Amino acid sequence: MPPISNVEKSIKGLLLENIRSIKDFPKPGIVFKDITPLLNDKHLLELTSMLLANPFRGMEVDHVAGLESRGFLFGTNLAQDLHAGFIPIRKPNKLPAETEKVEYELEYGTDSLEIHQDAIKPGAKVVIHDDLIATGGTAKAATELIQKLGGQIVGYSFVMEIKALQGSSKLEAVAPCFALLSV
Repeated sequence: MPPISNVEKSIKGLLLENIRSIKDFPKPGIVFKDITPLLNDKHLLELTSMLLANPFRGMEVDHVAGLESRGFLFGTNLAQDLHAGFIPIRKPNKLPAETEKVEYELEYGTDSLEIHQDAIKPGAKVVIHDDLIATGGTAKAATELIQKLGGQIVGYSFVMEIKALQGSSKLEAVAPCFALLSV
């Protein structure tokens, strides 16, 4: 990957300045990183979308798979910018057609994700997108779903990562991880 330019560093700084930290949300001890200011400002929205797409330009991506629900916010823009289709990966019982399902471990229990069985054709090149990567468990589960349908993961895209939790390291063996911001 080419070195980051001073302009890109400045843009990333601007984006980071506009992410709100909400203490004790959704529960005590958590500091929630709120990306809604990036969505609310047309210039920040455009800059965020542009930077998210840059690592994948020229890769001939077939689909962007957005993880419920905040992965839908920039995931559809990312798909559009890459001239790709968008696939929603959702919590159980939210998709209307036949689905594939995978369960995965969380710090506090288990959860599951679903994808339409006909969402991709075997060999399709897919970028998985979410707003945040923490431990990497949700993106890893999405990887299982896409691979179960025969898709090829060509990259992971995140608005931000919690660097201390090293979630990217669980995914790098499959494909490169790109996060705009580290917190």
